[in-house]
Amino acid sequence: MTTLADFRATLAAAAPPGSDPAVQSMWWAAKGSWDRAHECVQQHEGTPRCDLVHAHLHRLEGDDINAAYWYRRAGRTPSSLSLTSEWDAIATELLAQ
Repeated sequence: MTTLADFRATLAAAAPPGSDPAVQSMWWAAKGSWDRAHECVQQHEGTPRCDLVHAHLHRLEGDDINAAYWYRRAGRTPSSLSLTSEWDAIATELLAQ
């Protein structure tokens, strides 16, 4: 799976594809399961991919201060994209790696 369209197609499944916790977290976030998404990345703190997703999740939650912390940990500046556009951008980046 390398495209965003392919990834979106997996959202009909009962479980996320693959074993990458950052990708799994994005999958759970798209399914509306914030807690499951957070669990995936929280277990892999210090991994830039997971820290970036962690930032997105806290932004989604409305906790911009905590999100800013995770963006810094990921070596990124806080996103100014809409939440949907940021999800698309992060998912596309993760799938390309």
